[in-house]
Amino acid sequence: MGSIEDDASLVEKALLQDEEKKQYTEDDTVDFKGRSILKHKTGNWRACTFILGTECCERLAYYGIAANLVTYLTHRLHEGNAYAARNVTTWQGTCYLTPLIGAVLADAYWGRYWTIAGFSIIYLIGMCILTLSASLPILKPIECLGSICPPATPPQYVVFFIGLYLIALGTGGIKSCVSSFGADQFDDTDSQERIKKGSFFNWFYFSVSIGGVISSTFLVWIQENVGWGLGFGIPTLFMGLAIVSFFLGTPLYRFKKPGGSPITRICQVVVASVRKRNLVVPEDSSLLYETLDKNSVIEGSRKLKHSDELRCLDRAAVVSDVERKQDDYSNRWRLCSVTQVEELKILIRMFPVWATGIIFSAVYAQTTSLFVVQGRMMDTSVGSFHMPPASLASFNVIGILFWVPVYDRIIVPITRKITGKERGFSELQRMGIGLFISVLSISAAAILEITRLKLAKKLDLVDKLVPIPLNIFWQVPQNFLMGAAEVFTLVGQLEFFYDQSPDAMRSLCSALLYLSTSLGSYLSSFIVIIVTYFTTQGGKPGWVPNNLNEGRLDQFFWLMTGLSILNMLVYIVVAKRYKQKRSS
Repeated sequence: MGSIEDDASLVEKALLQDEEKKQYTEDDTVDFKGRSILKHKTGNWRACTFILGTECCERLAYYGIAANLVTYLTHRLHEGNAYAARNVTTWQGTCYLTPLIGAVLADAYWGRYWTIAGFSIIYLIGMCILTLSASLPILKPIECLGSICPPATPPQYVVFFIGLYLIALGTGGIKSCVSSFGADQFDDTDSQERIKKGSFFNWFYFSVSIGGVISSTFLVWIQENVGWGLGFGIPTLFMGLAIVSFFLGTPLYRFKKPGGSPITRICQVVVASVRKRNLVVPEDSSLLYETLDKNSVIEGSRKLKHSDELRCLDRAAVVSDVERKQDDYSNRWRLCSVTQVEELKILIRMFPVWATGIIFSAVYAQTTSLFVVQGRMMDTSVGSFHMPPASLASFNVIGILFWVPVYDRIIVPITRKITGKERGFSELQRMGIGLFISVLSISAAAILEITRLKLAKKLDLVDKLVPIPLNIFWQVPQNFLMGAAEVFTLVGQLEFFYDQSPDAMRSLCSALLYLSTSLGSYLSSFIVIIVTYFTTQGGKPGWVPNNLNEGRLDQFFWLMTGLSILNMLVYIVVAKRYKQKRSS
């Protein structure tokens, strides 16, 4: 009898321990002091509110500069259209390249929280310098006197671009970490929180878009009608608010410990596999080296299951006779765990998917460069009010604000019932739909330019540097479609690079997303340079001259359309062959 009661007591005690265990997160997250944390007191939407507030204010600051930068360069620094477009896309490319710096620091040393905090300060300093360059008389370029536009002085250029590129550096530590840090607030091992995490990426992009729509309407109007000093000063104020919002949420955040340098781990796998190139990889993957502990040897990372492809890398996990005899498995430059090898395999598998995002980003770069240049040569009047051309980008953002709730609240529940998947469409399906919509967007821009040029010829305005009486609101379809493409492609990429990346490489993989955006911007600049070179031979005005009425911007847009279609076809092949990550 006593034995039965003892057994019952043990079962009850085990159930209580199991119930108590469920109250804590099981994805290796800790609180600010490094302790295990209760689910109901931390993370989830209560913590994400501060993160989304931070992102909204930071994006308002960023787009407050980016949305109308081409106008500042052409009308205040007196640069030509092609040169200004190259400067804009080069700067944007740098903004999306610096996340690699932030990602390595976050994953290896600082963690996502301190990386965001540190780079935010650099960002704010850059914003302050930019505001001063547009406010102080000694730093402001001289305004045009009639048709005479004196160029900005070298010191004015230097101060302006120092501020601009400090912003590019600062945004690198934020972009690579903030979406991943937000997703960290949801426990991957909890099915309910995992579904909420899918919604987080949608609403994360929604908050980005709120900042964008305010910038491309209110701030652009301030810049062009009140002054650039105030137009840059307001975004600077909001960047300060972003920092305040981020720190206020500190007690509620869930933190993941940095797992050491991901670059070092990648190099270790390559070196170890080369050293053991003469060894035979066993058919039984259980014979490959892996720790017996529940957790992997990589801090903050769960174990990954062995995959059969890229077996040449498995040599790094083969235990040699020397290691077995010496009973020494600690040298990672000679012996790596299966999880460490799988990290590199995952990056290699993700590479083709990542590469297809470059062309999409090159097309997207037109929204803040040549779309704006095109709008400047159209009728911007709405009654007595003149719509700043950069404000048409707000319809891009309106498209995002429209599609995010529609996708999250209508499309996902419907497709979830049809496909049986937690998020309705898979990340790869979602991204493919976005690529198709981007083709429609750039095609719409080409068709509009054909119409504009026909009207210029009909009214005998080809040789005149004047806007054509075609209302700028005809740009709405191309911008609205690009907004829809962002919701599908870019949000899908955020989900894909977070979910498919190894636990200790999530900042790095998020940075890879932004690297594709960076390369897309650089590619856009390169295409403009090449097109300008070849189309201006023999004294011709070229496709993108200062006077668009005598150019062929439509041909440039058709070129981008062709590249987009080719890219989409490649993506379909790549997506069908992709194999999902498997965790232990």
